[in-house]
Amino acid sequence: MRDYCIRPAGPEDLDGARAVMLDTVYRDFGTGYVPRWHGDIIDPVAAYLVPARHTLLVALDGENGEVVATAALDSRGPAHPPNPRHVADRYPSGTTAQLRRVYVRREHRRRGLARRLVAELLAFAVADGGYGAVYLHTDPAVEGAEGFWRSLGTVVHDEREGVTGGQGIVHFDVPLDIALGGPRDALLPTSPSPSAPFAPAASSSSRPRPTGR
Repeated sequence: MRDYCIRPAGPEDLDGARAVMLDTVYRDFGTGYVPRWHGDIIDPVAAYLVPARHTLLVALDGENGEVVATAALDSRGPAHPPNPRHVADRYPSGTTAQLRRVYVRREHRRRGLARRLVAELLAFAVADGGYGAVYLHTDPAVEGAEGFWRSLGTVVHDEREGVTGGQGIVHFDVPLDIALGGPRDALLPTSPSPSAPFAPAASSSSRPRPTGR
């Protein structure tokens, strides 16, 4: 079984993390780099490494040390607009942990990496002590994304069900208590890699959105 290691991103990981994230927005989402949406990709230090309550995780391939997956968390709730007002009101900045950039290179998917990354992000949110909710949004047009997040969280708003369909985005709540004790173990694959200390990660991901979304 292939081994991976998950850890908080350090300076030596940033080029690899950027490559994973940029490959995702170009190849999977087809949007390419859009400055107003992807500023955190270009400057992950300011977005995730400097703020004490934010984090960026990377998963490293045990064979060559390459960064093959990313996952991030910050304290910014979804803004209105472009999100529905009731969603923004429910998840205010400061007390909301928003999951972002859960991306895995195609050749490393379906190995439990996404679940393990999410487990570590939730553990980080619990340890912070100031987060009361975990939020994320995903684009159901991305293969596997909606099913993955439905397996972990609850849909709080599906824009496809509105009169106009909005932007087709699905908004999720992930329970914080899934990261505590036994319930957190449910996030992990049934046969984790024996030598991966924190759990390798992979991602089913949401389409990149404007910085405020």
